Amino acid sequence: MKHNIKQLKESVFESIKKTNQIDQEYWSAREMFKALDYKDWRKFVNVINKAKIACQKSEQQEKNHFVQVDKMVRIGSGAERNVGDLDLSRYACYLIIQNADPNKEVVALGQTYFAIQTRKQELADQKFDFNEKSETEKRLFLRQEMVEHNKQLAEAAKNAGVIKPIEYAIFQNWGYKGLYNGLDAKGIHKNKELKKSQNILDHMGSTELAANLFRATQTEEKLKRDEIKTKKKANETHYEVGKKVRKTIEELGGTMPENLLVADSIKKQLKAKKQKKKIENTKTKKK
Repeated sequence: MKHNIKQLKESVFESIKKTNQIDQEYWSAREMFKALDYKDWRKFVNVINKAKIACQKSEQQEKNHFVQVDKMVRIGSGAERNVGDLDLSRYACYLIIQNADPNKEVVALGQTYFAIQTRKQELADQKFDFNEKSETEKRLFLRQEMVEHNKQLAEAAKNAGVIKPIEYAIFQNWGYKGLYNGLDAKGIHKNKELKKSQNILDHMGSTELAANLFRATQTEEKLKRDEIKTKKKANETHYEVGKKVRKTIEELGGTMPENLLVADSIKKQLKAKKQKKKIENTKTKKK
């Protein structure tokens, strides 16, 4: 099964998505098998089993994400045979994609699709309608998300053997190099004409922050999922994830992060937001 990028990003995973009687979305393992261009079902079952293990390690209930169902197929003379199938949640698909053959082009796209869809659902659950927010509001939200996820990334890196501050700085640089076509933090500062004292993340627009948030969350997940235990492997992982995010941006026709415009320091917006809240609180007290 061959797909071009346009077909992939517009329809492959959406076209096989189903909804049950209570409007929950799910995917068929048999259809996912075909969409991911696998030829041998047994090999795909191995991928599913790895995804189940990852699910258990994430302390999720496997039965909530991998539901065994019947699937009847005709075998001739009108007879049917039950070959079995699984109804997969979005999270199950995400885990399967993460454990599938990374050399398949459709797998790389699927990794992005399910990660983004999962994140969109998380935002919806938080009642945060991203599309209705201003650029400033998007930046404030994503910058705070980066703060939280960088903490989680640091913890995952620590468990992988990245202990000292200098080691973590090197680890972060490898992620930047993958995403920014070889530029480390110093190179990004120079490219964007930022001062040494200025934090790179504070001067990113929402698009660039979103790309870096994706890099951070996916690296954290991969470090945990692959049970990486060496600094060298952790650095390589961060670089590869950054590179994959960059490739996805390129395939979707986006602007490369190093070419995105520098934004005013987000600290100004934070200060204005705090000041506004202070004024509102003062007015409330007077009432």
